[in-house]
Parts: sequence; C-alpha cells; structure tokens
Amino acid sequence: MQANTLSGGFVDPAIGSAHAFRSVMEAMARPGTIQNIEGAAPPAPLSPAMGAVLLTLCDTETPVYLAGDLDCKAVREWLSFHTGAPFVGPAHCMFAVGAWDALAPLTVYPIGTSEYPDRSATLIVKCSELAASGATLTGPGIKDKATLSLPDVDAFQANRSLFPLGLDFILTSGDRIAALPRSTDVSGSSSEAAAHKGAS
Repeated sequence: MQANTLSGGFVDPAIGSAHAFRSVMEAMARPGTIQNIEGAAPPAPLSPAMGAVLLTLCDTETPVYLAGDLDCKAVREWLSFHTGAPFVGPAHCMFAVGAWDALAPLTVYPIGTSEYPDRSATLIVKCSELAASGATLTGPGIKDKATLSLPDVDAFQANRSLFPLGLDFILTSGDRIAALPRSTDVSGSSSEAAAHKGAS
C-alpha cells in the first residue's frame, strides 16, 4: 500500500466531515450556488472537492462506480482505505465519479423506482471550471433564477423530465462544488454550453 493511500483524509474526521457535509447540503438545497469544500487531499486524478465529497458521503454501504481515468489503483486504494466503499458497475452504484464524457451514457445509472425514487444514483462530476453563468436554473431552492456552467444542457433537461425519478448531480472543480438535483428546471441550449466550455 502506497504512503499517499494513508494520507489525504480529513485531519480531524469529525470536524472535517461536518464542514464538508454542510457544504454538500447547502449546494443541494440551493441549486446553482457554488460552495467551497475543503479538507481532503486525495491522489490524482481526484480533485480536492471530489475527495471531500466522497469522504463525506461514502461508507461501506454505498457502492461507487469510478469512470474513466479515475478508475485507477491510487484512487481505489485511497477510497477503500478512507471509506470502505465497494466498487461496482454503473448499473448498481449509488455514486458515480468521473469527468462528464467518461460518465456517459447517463441511461446506464439507476434512476429509482416509482415505489423508491430515492434508490437512484448521484453523479459526482469533475469539471474544468464552475462559473455562475451559462444555463438558467429555476425550481425548488432557487429564488427567481440562478445561472451555472453545465457540460450538456440537453442531458439535464432530459433528466428533469423523469422527475420524481432521475439522477442527482454534484459538479466539482478544484475545491468548489455546485449541485443540480433532479427537481431543478434547466433552460438554455447545449450550443451555448459548448461555447462556454470552449471558452474555458
């Protein structure tokens, strides 16, 4: 086991996880707002924000799917040591972690059932940046409207149409996060999102 597997967790797990959990809950309660989340120093290619979210939300009963370059020995060993979370395929995960393109297609993830809509996946997405511009968001937790840079507006609109089923999203960049619950309405076009992405 590598030395960096043992490090990079919260220095004080009780305090660190409490602060990180508050950031995640604030992001979920107020879709589109960008929150700082600190305390984790995971191995690359995990970002500090992704690491903090995983330390906060994962345990031995939360199956995780690692997509693309995040499915590597360093990340697996670090996450196993600090959370004990089991690794599964996309169809059986509670959390899926990766860059947007690596997580595609979204149709492979559980979206819940009519009896248990909460039995769905949350996707923790690695973004090159998070900005309060781009797509327009409305819905629960948003006063009037919010704006947020999104990788694919059409995909979020399609996910919203499944409500009360569907996926929830935590977007991460560096040490910042924003959330997009399935209840959020998204307007704008994917061409605008692509233009914004290209400008980054």
